[in-house]
Amino acid sequence: MNREKIIVIDFGGQYNQLVARRVRECNVYCEIYSYKTNIEKIKEMNPKGIILTGGPNSCYEEGAPTCGKELFELGVPVLGLCYGAQLMMHVLGGKVCTAPVREYGKIEVEVDQTSKLFSDVSEKTICWMSHNDYIEKQAPGFDIAAHTPACPVAAVQCVEKNLYAIQFHPEVLHTVEGTKMLSNFVFNVCGCAGDWKMDAFVENTIKALREKVGDGKVLCALSGGVDSSVAAVMLSKAVGDQLTCVFVDHGLLRKNEGDEVEEVFGPNGSYDLNFIRVNAQERFYSKLAGVSEPEQKRKIIGEEFIRVFEEEAKKIGKVDFLVQGTIYPDVVESGLGGESAVIKSHHNVGGLPEYVDFKEIIEPLRDLFKDEVRKAGLELGIPEKLVFRQPFPGPGLGIRIIGEVTAEKVKMVQEADAIYREEIANAGIARSIGQYFAALTNMRSVGVMGDERTYDYAIALRAVNTIDFMTAEAAEIPWEVLGKVSSRIVNEVKHVNRVLYDCTGKPPATIEFE
Repeated sequence: MNREKIIVIDFGGQYNQLVARRVRECNVYCEIYSYKTNIEKIKEMNPKGIILTGGPNSCYEEGAPTCGKELFELGVPVLGLCYGAQLMMHVLGGKVCTAPVREYGKIEVEVDQTSKLFSDVSEKTICWMSHNDYIEKQAPGFDIAAHTPACPVAAVQCVEKNLYAIQFHPEVLHTVEGTKMLSNFVFNVCGCAGDWKMDAFVENTIKALREKVGDGKVLCALSGGVDSSVAAVMLSKAVGDQLTCVFVDHGLLRKNEGDEVEEVFGPNGSYDLNFIRVNAQERFYSKLAGVSEPEQKRKIIGEEFIRVFEEEAKKIGKVDFLVQGTIYPDVVESGLGGESAVIKSHHNVGGLPEYVDFKEIIEPLRDLFKDEVRKAGLELGIPEKLVFRQPFPGPGLGIRIIGEVTAEKVKMVQEADAIYREEIANAGIARSIGQYFAALTNMRSVGVMGDERTYDYAIALRAVNTIDFMTAEAAEIPWEVLGKVSSRIVNEVKHVNRVLYDCTGKPPATIEFE
């Protein structure tokens, strides 16, 4: 679609997705590309602005990620963040070196309020610093726009060429007025209109899907989760009865989830969908037998999904398109969006087999972050209880069971997870937590139950608060709730004698265990 766009150029920073997310909060569309992207391709995209991310390297070292001067000569506004700021100075003739005093954490920065970047920002504002190097001398033509006692060049600008560079990270919530700074760049410097709105996205996507599909048949991979449900309803509105939704119960769902999905989307449900349920539990357990490596499990589950869909497609006649609920974090974390390392292969993205027997795969939500998917769901009229359902990964409990997957282990984690979710609901705190679930570790330890020695498994409980699922903090669940959950699990779930609570944020961990 023809829309104004900001491009994020990724140099391996951990916050690259967060930068894009913050720009989209300004109702401006934004995508992430590797620093290796050809300059001609960047020109073709005709961006309204370019943002250079942070990164772990020193820009002056041989082999460090870099860019050419031509990036700054396109006539397009550029904002460098942290490493991106240092690289801009290095390439344009400034000097970057090891800082005499390393800054890390919340630092008070004094800014020039006359700068377009710091318009309506407090003169002294708290920002998040994270750097070993610093800009010792700005490039010719640049003026200093912010400083700290230890960092004399905390921000610089060349107003004439619309080039800006800041040493800190405005995209993280720790930078108190960071969103305002990015908004200033997007609107004051780049001149964006801010017309990336969800109602327009939904309307335009439905129209584009209708044109793409024509009179073809479409098969939708419906898991019952938020992403696939939104994708299914969107396609239903676009092509009606040309759509068939296949729900594969792979035996890796939450307790009673297969029946719940059928209740909503099946023949007696709320939506007029051609719905097929495939019970394939034994098929998946057989394929996963003896496999403990996480990536291998993901790829096995992903390939088996596709094979099941192909078989169902043949039963209903020629199917031209396969629809999946892939979203933008799946793309980026699978190593396809920028320069960051592969965090996980997603069964909708990196986990697909090489050969897929469909004309094309349609991913209508591929450009959206999770919270944007929820907004799209509400625009489509999907009930809130479905839109705000707890997120569930495509590979299901296969990646919430550490090590080999067996039917017995699936039952253990299903029961533990059901208890956890029930007690969270009973405590009235479900909507205050971003995501929560139970996982089965592969750790076995000695315990005592009924005066007898046990040697059984440990369940790990996870609960995080997050806005965009790109970063997350461990949720502080009341101790009495955790105590009740723990007591019920060890008493009601066979072969479990220990319950742990995961206090790790993202980063350094991911939200899921594998």
